[in-house]
Amino acid sequence: MKKASIDFGLLLMRVGFSVGIMTHGYGKFLKVIQGNFEFGDPIGIGPTFSLILAAIGEFIAPILIILGWKTRLATIFPTLTMLVAFTIAHDGDPFTRKEKAFVYLIAFLTLYFTGPGKYSLGNE
Repeated sequence: MKKASIDFGLLLMRVGFSVGIMTHGYGKFLKVIQGNFEFGDPIGIGPTFSLILAAIGEFIAPILIILGWKTRLATIFPTLTMLVAFTIAHDGDPFTRKEKAFVYLIAFLTLYFTGPGKYSLGNE
């Protein structure tokens, strides 16, 4: 496979998965902006901090990932957010209920290892 094809595939992956997860994070981001910190506390750090981290992982970091700027650093946030969603928030749920978190987890973990590709603001 040609390098250009791989770089284009990484661009599609970055944009597609980031836009997808942002649809889940937008409401959380708005709650933070509006000062409404009602949220779950899946890892025992308090609902306020949990909401802020979820908003970063599902809305702020994906913007950086779309741009391809500090991609490896940015992918840590949605990866950890989806790890918590998959293993803790949906613990006990059937796989079909937590499958979306698993798919996002694998996608962002893959981007962590591959980096953003050529079509990005920073090739780290």
